[in-house]
Amino acid sequence: MNASTGTVETRSGTIDPKEAAHFGRLAAEWWDPRGESAMLHKLNPVRLTYIRAAIDRHWACLLYTSDAADESRKPLAGRSAIDVGCGAGLLAEPLARLGARVTGLDAAAENVAAAQAHAEAVGLAIDYRNVDVETLAGETFDLVTSMEVIEHVTDPAAFVAALERALAPGGLMLLSTPNRTPLSRLMLVEAAERLGQVPRGTHDWHKFLTPEELTALLKDAGLTVTDTRGIAWDPLKGLHLSDNLALNYLMTVVRG
Repeated sequence: MNASTGTVETRSGTIDPKEAAHFGRLAAEWWDPRGESAMLHKLNPVRLTYIRAAIDRHWACLLYTSDAADESRKPLAGRSAIDVGCGAGLLAEPLARLGARVTGLDAAAENVAAAQAHAEAVGLAIDYRNVDVETLAGETFDLVTSMEVIEHVTDPAAFVAALERALAPGGLMLLSTPNRTPLSRLMLVEAAERLGQVPRGTHDWHKFLTPEELTALLKDAGLTVTDTRGIAWDPLKGLHLSDNLALNYLMTVVRG
């Protein structure tokens, strides 16, 4: 969104400019756990639990060496990470605390500004950029993450191909997205948006991808899914990792 004219800018990537403008309007409240992004604050700890376990498996952290404490606290030390569709930095900041050199990309300039301000306030050095992943010129990263983004792009296959190009040899990719099921329509579109847990207009259920559809796109890009876990909800546990993929799911992905 062009702040001076109020017009939606044309971009060269696959993120829908209208989607970018929608999320840009939420930038000021992104870090408020009781604001319009409340659902993200509930979702983020669940995602981080999965992400940390995947990192430990992939790089087989040496937890029993003399450097065990440092290794455990900063398993991404010496590695680069990119969070595509980073919003205001809810995932980028934890990745930086795990030791990574983090780059965050977002199509909304307002989100990038909010992310930069928050990172500076808490003393984290993160390279935030208002660019699309498709425009990266040969840069690669050990860890590529993209959480709840692919359902907002105009060309999922092209987006996945761009993520693959950003993945360094031997690297790890972690994705999450809602499943296209009757349950996700009820919970994420109807209930969550009506109850104010997710801003109105955030989701287009018809753009959600099933695990089978996303796996096929990844395979076409030369990538392999090594693990899939669901994010489920119940009144007692709230959001939690589950074998039930009907609402939302996470994937661990590698090349080859």
